[in-house]
Amino acid sequence: MTPQNDRILPGIVLMLGFCITAPLIDVASKLAAQSLPVGQITTARFIVQAAIMAPLCLILHYPLTFPRAYLWQLAQRAFFLVASTYCFVAALQVMPIADALAIVFVEPFILLILGRFLFQDEVGPRRIMACVVGFAGSLLVIQPSLVAFGFIALYPLGTALFFAAYMLVTRSLSRRMHPIPMQLHTASVAALMCLPVMLLADGSGIVTLDPVMPVGLDWIWMCGVGVASSIAHLMMTYALRMAPTSTLAPLHYLEIVSAVAFGYLVFSDFPDALTWVGIAIIVASGLYIIWRERITATPPIAPRPSVH
Repeated sequence: MTPQNDRILPGIVLMLGFCITAPLIDVASKLAAQSLPVGQITTARFIVQAAIMAPLCLILHYPLTFPRAYLWQLAQRAFFLVASTYCFVAALQVMPIADALAIVFVEPFILLILGRFLFQDEVGPRRIMACVVGFAGSLLVIQPSLVAFGFIALYPLGTALFFAAYMLVTRSLSRRMHPIPMQLHTASVAALMCLPVMLLADGSGIVTLDPVMPVGLDWIWMCGVGVASSIAHLMMTYALRMAPTSTLAPLHYLEIVSAVAFGYLVFSDFPDALTWVGIAIIVASGLYIIWRERITATPPIAPRPSVH
């Protein structure tokens, strides 16, 4: 077994850890959103995440500063992540975790389309059809949610769109910056973006932004969003360094399983039959796209020399 193969299994284990830990971000967000404004929860996430990542960077001897040339891309990455987080926390105020997450899973389809138009990535008709089918699956989840919760059911689509843009910026920046300091600097810039908004909104009466003093368990839920985010994203970062993306990407859909479990255990939410059908279509379409990516990325096998 090669050293690379020795790293694949730990990478898979870390990715599974991410799939279990990531829904805890949603659980903490939903619990916090019962009494705290969405903007305050979003801001707390990045403050806590930066506070965790800074000493980690020091311990691992990564720089706490970055070249000024990276500032624009870091600001873009931070803005898209703030917008993505805000939309998802706003959705979780009223929607079950699994329903919201299922809609967010259209993000790979959006990413594929944006990659085609922005980076001229090759996208064949089969993958385009998979995107169409995946969006149709998302509509099966959105339609009853739209009836039950109103236009806030569209917030997860905003999350998917902003997170796809975040991934495109990450794709470019990751070639020049290590993932761990990139997390620190993104969280720091995001916190600097959010804090002035919170200060200006203080006393404004804007329900989603006007900060309030957390009480009791609110502190745990609010800080828990940042702690769970840091742990989950560290797991994914190291998983991607140990195992190929093509191996790990299909495992990401297991997050919906843990999201359903946590949603049921904590909030007694369980997807209905139509939502399950939509989830199945989204996951199947996403797995097909991943499979096609692997096929198109695999170089042709050279013919074996004849043996006489």
